[in-house]
Amino acid sequence: MHATEFLSAKSPTLPTSVLVMFGSERYFRQEILHRIPGASGDDAELNLTRLVGDKAEIRDVMAELKTVSMFGDQRIVMIEDADEFVSKHRAVLEKYVTQPAKGSMLILDVKSWPKNTKLFKLVEQHAMALECAELTGAALQKWLQKLAKDQYGKQLDRESAALIIALAGDGLNLLEQEVAKLAALVGDVDTITREDVPKVVGGWRTETTWVMLDAVRDGHPGHAIEALDKLLKSGEAPQKILGGVTFVFRKFAEATERARTGTPLREAIAAAGVFSNAIGQAEAYLRRIGFERASRILQLLVEADSEMKGGSRVDPALLLERLFVRLAGDLTVTAAK
Repeated sequence: MHATEFLSAKSPTLPTSVLVMFGSERYFRQEILHRIPGASGDDAELNLTRLVGDKAEIRDVMAELKTVSMFGDQRIVMIEDADEFVSKHRAVLEKYVTQPAKGSMLILDVKSWPKNTKLFKLVEQHAMALECAELTGAALQKWLQKLAKDQYGKQLDRESAALIIALAGDGLNLLEQEVAKLAALVGDVDTITREDVPKVVGGWRTETTWVMLDAVRDGHPGHAIEALDKLLKSGEAPQKILGGVTFVFRKFAEATERARTGTPLREAIAAAGVFSNAIGQAEAYLRRIGFERASRILQLLVEADSEMKGGSRVDPALLLERLFVRLAGDLTVTAAK
């Protein structure tokens, strides 16, 4: 079971003896512990014992689990970074899963949890394992939409969720904070719109990103490169910057395709999801670069993404600069040197 399924349940089935949390996303681990009585907050000081996997002794762990809590609550022993601990004491853990101590819970926090092991199968039968894998793509967008609805009672459409991710990155803690700020911004209104997102998300970096993208659209790649330099010097990741570029310019590519099939250009731009206050500028951009160049926008974005993910040894900053020049209208620029 993925952690999102467990956390979204109104009355989730709670583990009673052994819980395994596996995967690389720390956010889910924190949220899971909040759902388990005695595993977080003030209660954790009395009921929860944390041990580090490479230092934990199996004898001490078993003794701790069999110790009765003086307050009558469930005793919880959590082994953090437990991969080495599990590998070293697999046989003992296999036996414990089938014969756990009463009134105690063992939590194993691991990165890897292979399905082809006996311990995996025993946990499936007698205990609980929750996958804490990172969310990406559509799954991340759906999680963000659900978070907005469940936690704040706000509707958040797919494009608005994608824009938040493009501007803030994919860190779940940060995304949760951004949704909270947006919910406060809209107040009693039950919908967070795409126009609301840039007002809150990302701070000065977001403002600089919009200046950069507007400069590309309006045919000023030099100004765009100056803004790019500021973002890179501030520590912004090139791949994240490309995500923002893709979010905006793939709409222009979609509008071009709609126009090719006969939709009037201005209607095509609106249907592609361009912000209402930017439709005029988008129309001017597409008319300026012409249909042939506009038809290559998506290809340029895909090529840049592939190169930045390892398809090229060129500095990512140079790849972005070349992309800006091409998107601005000069598709004759060759590979960056």
